[in-house]
Amino acid sequence: MTLNRQGRVMTEAAAEPGSAHPVRHRDRVRRTRTAVRLTGYADPAPVRAARPGRAARRRGLRLPPVVWNSLLPALLLLHIMTMRAPRELPAAVALTAALALPLVWRRRAPLTVFGAVAAAAFVQWLMDLQLPADVALLVALHTVAANSGRRGTLVAGAVVEGGALLACLRWAAEGAFPTLFVAVTAMVVAAAVLGVNVRTTRAYLAAVEERAARLEHQQDQQARLAAAEERTRITREMHDIVAHNLSVMVALTDAAVHAQHRSPDKATTAMLQISETGRQALTDMRRSLGILRTGEPDAERHPPPGVAQLETLADQMCAAGLPTRLEVQGGHAHLPATVQLTVYRLVQEALTNTLKHTPTGTHAKVRVLCSAEAVAVDVTDNGPCPPPSGVTPSGHGIPGMRERAAAYGGTLQAGPLPGGGWGVRTRLLLGSSGAASA
Repeated sequence: MTLNRQGRVMTEAAAEPGSAHPVRHRDRVRRTRTAVRLTGYADPAPVRAARPGRAARRRGLRLPPVVWNSLLPALLLLHIMTMRAPRELPAAVALTAALALPLVWRRRAPLTVFGAVAAAAFVQWLMDLQLPADVALLVALHTVAANSGRRGTLVAGAVVEGGALLACLRWAAEGAFPTLFVAVTAMVVAAAVLGVNVRTTRAYLAAVEERAARLEHQQDQQARLAAAEERTRITREMHDIVAHNLSVMVALTDAAVHAQHRSPDKATTAMLQISETGRQALTDMRRSLGILRTGEPDAERHPPPGVAQLETLADQMCAAGLPTRLEVQGGHAHLPATVQLTVYRLVQEALTNTLKHTPTGTHAKVRVLCSAEAVAVDVTDNGPCPPPSGVTPSGHGIPGMRERAAAYGGTLQAGPLPGGGWGVRTRLLLGSSGAASA
């Protein structure tokens, strides 16, 4: 569809013969209906002609159930008043009213209405008067079968079947009893079966609606859980990106301040490194948040960092004042991108903690061992030990690293080394269920 100058929605023309993408008739009809529904512009003559019918149907559908239930009694009374002889009219009208009028309340009290109709039918049989209003028994039986249980349906069916037997015995012509009784019994069974079918369909629809509501509730819960997990993941990514890059920028800024008078060239290099670190931080943040936007091309231009970028990370840490030695064993080309990103973030967070919490002169070593089954990450430094174990460190660095390792079935070990310094060790399992879910 296209918009013209007045803002009206116009349908596209049918494709020319030989077009690469012909427009099907069903699509044209669908677009035309959509255009009419959105704009309200259509051929006025058919619309005006169809309005009275639609309005009448809407008004008919809005009638209360009592009105619908009153139609059959009214028709039966009208038939009796127009077709009966005057001498039989009072009794016929009275019995017809007794048989038909209770049907008005048949949906509210089906068993009570059935009892009243059955009693009126028995009085009619005693008076030896045949009436078309006997159909009220079938209607009442149908209502009982549709709104009551199995026992009520069986009792009502037995009562109607007994009445049918009595009626056939009294009013059947000579030799016609078997045929008439079979026909009446078939009508009784049909009314009961149709009522049971209505009750079963109603129960099935109620169960389907309940199941749909339950599934919708479960989907809402799953969506909330997925949103919470995604918020946790983005928070963890933002923490790693911001904490690392800000730590590096602070260290470089301190180095530039100390070197601005003694060695201007080193100060300039440090400032340029600060600028490059800031741009890298912006790129990482844009890439991490780009997946939240549909059609964001930045994630394609800047793939997530992996094992290959650890060398750049080590150079960055060296420039910030933390000499870092990197050792990668085994090929990493077969590792999924999510695994490589986890390895990179683990090493980044461990080096950032070393840079923040150790004095100048500390050296760090990163060792990554890649295999077909797992990836082992070992980050150590020779700095002084942190505060005693009784003091709980603040921050989310180590908990976030544990969460990343747990996603791949690994456990993180972080603590002081026997010979001095601090170490972070973990092993990511590539074949674990956690890897598949990650």
